[in-house]
Amino acid sequence: MSDTDKFDEHHNGEGDEPTRRDFIYIATAAAAAVGGGAFAWPLVSQMSAAGDTRAAGSIEIDLSKVSEGQQLKVLWRGKPVFVRYRTQKEIDEADAVDIETLRDPETDDARFVANPEGKINKHLLVMVGVCTHFGCIPVGEAGDFDGWYCPCHGSHYDTSGRIRKGPAPTNMVIPKYAYISDTVIKVG
Repeated sequence: MSDTDKFDEHHNGEGDEPTRRDFIYIATAAAAAVGGGAFAWPLVSQMSAAGDTRAAGSIEIDLSKVSEGQQLKVLWRGKPVFVRYRTQKEIDEADAVDIETLRDPETDDARFVANPEGKINKHLLVMVGVCTHFGCIPVGEAGDFDGWYCPCHGSHYDTSGRIRKGPAPTNMVIPKYAYISDTVIKVG
């Protein structure tokens, strides 16, 4: 008898029945998967944020500390947050802009969150104080539009934090925030 005949004796075409060898393969693969997961879990979990970082995920800002025409800078998640108490002139300048001419079209009203009474206070602008080009910190009350100017690469933002000139692709970011009271907001 040839080797193919021996194969035919043991394998008659009915391979539907599981064998001990199939069980060993499945058990070995399952043990390897559990072992790989047990090995990888500490490596992956150490990359998550530490407890103190998660606790700093939100901050409360007292808006009563900002006077008209002033800007408050607060650190949140390693980034500055600008709280600008805009003058009526700055609000009027922001409202007068034709949004069709903007690189990142956004109305001034769209950049605010309503207070507990459901009203928007256009005097208090809250935004992440980071240039959207390469992450530099813009200088306030500067530039061609009296808003913010990024000295790193020359981006100019208006009094609403919208990009008007320079290499920055988008407006300065408005963080997620909510009013806790009339004078306190929670960012994050």
